[in-house]
Amino acid sequence: MSVTAEHKNTKVTVQVMRKMKAAGEKISMLTAYDFTMAGLLDQAGVDAILVGDSAGNVMAGYDTTLPVTLEQIIYHGASVRRGVKRALLVVDMPFGTCCGNPYESLSNAVAIMKGTGAEALKIEGGEELLQDIKKIIAAGIPVMGHLGLMPQSVHQYGGFGLRAKSDTEAEKLKRDALLLQEAGCFAITLEKVPASLAGEIAASLSIPIIGIGAGGRVDGQVLVVQDMLGMNRDFSPKFVRKYADLSFAITQAVSGYISDVKSLEFPSAEESY
Repeated sequence: MSVTAEHKNTKVTVQVMRKMKAAGEKISMLTAYDFTMAGLLDQAGVDAILVGDSAGNVMAGYDTTLPVTLEQIIYHGASVRRGVKRALLVVDMPFGTCCGNPYESLSNAVAIMKGTGAEALKIEGGEELLQDIKKIIAAGIPVMGHLGLMPQSVHQYGGFGLRAKSDTEAEKLKRDALLLQEAGCFAITLEKVPASLAGEIAASLSIPIIGIGAGGRVDGQVLVVQDMLGMNRDFSPKFVRKYADLSFAITQAVSGYISDVKSLEFPSAEESY
């Protein structure tokens, strides 16, 4: 079962996610960037849908998430909103839109909320952006934090490798997670950090910790849906489990279509007016 009987028909809110953690029920989260995919994920019963700035990678073909604009995330978010009924809808704040100026960050956050119909925003960063995050939360906008590997900081890291391997970085990660909870974040995503560290943080905080490449001792998991469905043959990081091979299925279907068109097998008399 993709959802428990208790929450199968319940609209997922930030309060429901907190109750799920308290009850020990794991939280499922996937990305979506368009109406059709969002509707399928929602009907399947996923608890939360993230309109990630990973759209820059999987939808636009960029090497990083950095080029994604405010207007683009609003377009994707509004498209997804129309397909979602039950899941909690979370939208990323793109690179540069939560920027160390709390008033400008709030203005951008409000634009995303108004333009998409999102129910929460996800923001990469810890102590350095704490005042921005507090300002956004004070305005009534739920915020999910994002720590560990933060793709918007890829050039600072020099790549997409495992984070918090050193004691110094691990201690900062734990401090940042606590600060985000104290600031009012309703959840935190931890990306590509040691499983033991992620588990320690999840056990020490009262808010849900959603992992991606962070092991199984956290409160839930998130994956990019194209990765999980096997649509990206050339992208197979250790933390991705492929539940389908849609890359093969789609290319086979398209090949069949091409063959039928060229051989005049399609359309048939029954498929013609």
